[in-house]
Amino acid sequence: MLGNEAQAAVVSSLLNTVSAANTAAATTTTYIDVRRFEGDAEVVIMPGAITGSITPSINDATDSAGTGTAAISVNEGAFTALVANTPRKYTFRAGATRGFIGFIGTIVTGPALVGVAIQGRPKNF
Repeated sequence: MLGNEAQAAVVSSLLNTVSAANTAAATTTTYIDVRRFEGDAEVVIMPGAITGSITPSINDATDSAGTGTAAISVNEGAFTALVANTPRKYTFRAGATRGFIGFIGTIVTGPALVGVAIQGRPKNF
């Protein structure tokens, strides 16, 4: 990051840390508004112990309720299964989304401990 960009970043929780037994438990309930961000936004996934597997997906939508949710492409390429106790980040251009971002952790076998945050640089900083 350049200069004080990290200091200026706004951080929001996409998924508070949870022991998720299934996909529904590892899914955002409220989508975060990224229209306030300029440039790239970053999603940081913090998995803990994983029994089975969890594969992340970052989706956009037209509102905070997740209307019309659809997976987005991220700069890092295809999503792959998370590895226990190994943080992962994904970045995407905030302005290329439909305005709201959510997280879906597809769990084949659970439980999986996971927390997810999003950060971005506010416009007009």
